[in-house]
Amino acid sequence: MKLVIIDYGAGNIKSIQFAFKRLGVEAVLSGDWDEIRTTDKVIFPGVGEASSAMEKLKESGLEALIPSLKQPVLGICLGMQLMCNKTEEGNTKGLGIFDVNVKQFSNKVKVPQMGWNTIKNLNSSLFKGVKENDFMYLVHSFYAENSELTIANTTYELEYASALQKDNFYGVQFHPEKSGISGEQILQNFLNL
Repeated sequence: MKLVIIDYGAGNIKSIQFAFKRLGVEAVLSGDWDEIRTTDKVIFPGVGEASSAMEKLKESGLEALIPSLKQPVLGICLGMQLMCNKTEEGNTKGLGIFDVNVKQFSNKVKVPQMGWNTIKNLNSSLFKGVKENDFMYLVHSFYAENSELTIANTTYELEYASALQKDNFYGVQFHPEKSGISGEQILQNFLNL
């Protein structure tokens, strides 16, 4: 199996590569259109700020490629948020894969939400073998609103979509690569899609 992590200069790539290596898969880091288009599975990572990450995608032309992909694609953290219509972070227009908007937590809670929180209402083969209320590791100040595309929820100030799915596109707000056995199970399930 060939797995590509999209390289656009925004993401904690090493921890994702190590997580897949533990599952027996070498994840290739690439920004090459042909390599991304022809691979079996794609990871769209993201750590950092939305508007600058989107600029990097535009500079490389990847903002046009990603929505056209036909194989399973997994957006992680900011990667998932950039797959949405728009985000309040920098008033940034996203890729529009998920018809969902990303909003900022209020000043009533500590932001970013950093650390462990539970996922619930699991509704996808992505969560096979993962239990309701298993803990995942999160670091974020913005959240995707609930919609018919929501496949898992987390509560922090309010209930939000901690995972989304539309067709071959999946997104998780949490970091499965840093979420222990349950996170590893999600990555394995993604490989099995």
